[in-house]
Formats: sequence, structure tokens, C-alpha cells
Amino acid sequence: MTTPEPRLTSLAHGGGCGCKLAPAVLQDILKGMPLTAPFADLMVGTETSDDAAVWRLNDQQALVATTDFFMPVVDDPFHFGQIAATNALSDVYAMGGTPIFALALVGMPVNVLSTETIGRILQGGAEACRAAGIPVAGGHSIDSVEPIYGLVALGLVHPDQVLTNRGARPGDVLLLTKGLGVGVLSAAFKQERLGKDGYAALKASTTQLNTLGAKLAGRAGVHAVTDVTGFGLLGHALEMARGAGATVEITADPPMLHGVEHLLRDGVRTGASTRNWASYGAEVDLPAGLEDWRRDLLTDPQTSGGLLIAVAEAGAEALQALARIEGFAAPVVGRVVEGPPRVRVTR
Repeated sequence: MTTPEPRLTSLAHGGGCGCKLAPAVLQDILKGMPLTAPFADLMVGTETSDDAAVWRLNDQQALVATTDFFMPVVDDPFHFGQIAATNALSDVYAMGGTPIFALALVGMPVNVLSTETIGRILQGGAEACRAAGIPVAGGHSIDSVEPIYGLVALGLVHPDQVLTNRGARPGDVLLLTKGLGVGVLSAAFKQERLGKDGYAALKASTTQLNTLGAKLAGRAGVHAVTDVTGFGLLGHALEMARGAGATVEITADPPMLHGVEHLLRDGVRTGASTRNWASYGAEVDLPAGLEDWRRDLLTDPQTSGGLLIAVAEAGAEALQALARIEGFAAPVVGRVVEGPPRVRVTR
């Protein structure tokens, strides 16, 4: 009699971008990294908290390079592959780049999972890359205790049109292209408390490519872009505030995915949300009486989350129209104002 395979999520201690090291831990680890400034063609490196590295190739092209991988956030192997690949490609789009090809990163417990299951994970990743118009051109695999999948993703952008998280200016408004709550939904999934509609919302959001990012390169009025992933909306807004040397205001009522508010009110949250707040809460001002569940939403780790875009207010409406053409709602979730590099949550 064949023993049934375990749930993918049961083989991992975390899942999706909730696996990320807490911001404070990562900052402590990276403080000893050597400076990359001596490399004249390295336009974006480790000195900032940007989404990818950027290397100038010539006067017309710069290479955008990133890597991202994690443990399963869902049990369906094909969906896991799709989500992980979509998430990795997001960093290229967040820099204004257009992906050109990817390499697969694969770590699997080969004594636990069948080759068919592992193959379905890779097929899901290849499908996400196909949707982006690129091949998976190679990769590397190891035998691992926990299942891990992701990509090295490479793209191109004009050197004068690189988008970073550092250019926001006072007076900009902030647009967000996906609703929040992926971490909450994935936690509910692991607890077997997520219904079909919630799972559909989770899958639809996490497999939607952030193609809008490539359309933002060189667009007048777009001053800064980042994708919202493991550090939550507050954490990535704080990186934007530090880069701008200004205060970022974030609404306490951002868009949410289907069913998220109910789950939050019912006490569902991730451990990563708690770690996120412990890491950067001292740099965030909350309004008096803010409900705990709203703070949990704002720190919720997003797997394959949306783009957070700082754009001059005069150009916001036209950018929202472009976002709709690309299949995204892009409501205003905050603004940049004069002040110290902090985040202020507003009612």
C-alpha cells in the first residue's frame, strides 16, 4: 500500500515571504558586508534596501538581477511553483525592468516527495515565466529537509529609467496595486480554516505578475517604487521613508483581500507579523486606539504582493488609469510629507 504524500505546508516551518528573516535580524547580519561603491557600473547594490541589484551594461541597457525563494505557502505543487516564480519576478518589475530569463532554485526532500510532485512545482514556476514571456534557462537543485523553490530572475532596463525605493518626495501620493492579507490567508490555510473563496483570492493575488512596473520606467512623476513582501506594508513604507529622508503616512484602512478582515478579527495572524513589528515598531507612529487587528494587517507579510508607488499627486489619476489597463486597482494608501524618516499611520 502506497503511503500518501504529506501536505507540502506540513513539511515547512514557515511559508512564502513569511520565511524572511526579521528586518532587524537582516540588518544586523548585513552590517558587516563590504561596500560595493568601488564598482562604478553597479548602479544599485547592498547599501540600500532595494528590490534587486542593477548593473550598467552600456548607455542603453542595465541588467536587473535578483533572487527569491521560500517554502510552500499552499499544498498544490503547481500553485506553489507559480506563486514562488511570480514573487521572484516581481523584484525585476519593481525596478522598472522587463524580465529576460530565469534560473530555478530547487531544494526538495526527495525521500518524502515524489518526482511527480517536484516536477509539478517546477512546471508551475515555468508557467509563471511563460506568462511573463521568458524561459527558465537552467538552475540548481539540492536534497533539502524542507521543500524550497524560487528563481534567479534577470531583466533589462534603461540606465536612466531605473526605479528604486529612494526617490519619493514630499507631496507624492502612494498607490498600492494589490490588497493586503496574504499572510493571514496562508496562516488560515495551514490551520485548515480557509474556504474556497479565500483560497481563490490568495491564488489570484499571488500569481498576478506585477507587469505594471515595466510600464513605470521613465514615466514622468513616478519617483519611487517597491514591492510589498515579507516586511509588510509598514516595513516597506519605512524603507521608502528612509530613502526619501521624509515621513510616510499610511492609511489605517488599506485594501484587503477577500475574507481577511474576518480572519484578523478572529485572531488569525502570522509569527512574521509579530517579528516585523518588533523590528521596526519604534519607528512607526500609530493613532490612539488603533485596533490590534489593523496593526497586524499593516505588518502582515505579503507573498508576491503589490507595488507601492510614490507618484506626484498631479500624475496619480493617469497612473491609476494605466494600472486598470494592466489589471490592477491602485488606490491611494498614503502620502509623503515633510518630517523625519518615519512612518505615521493615519485614520
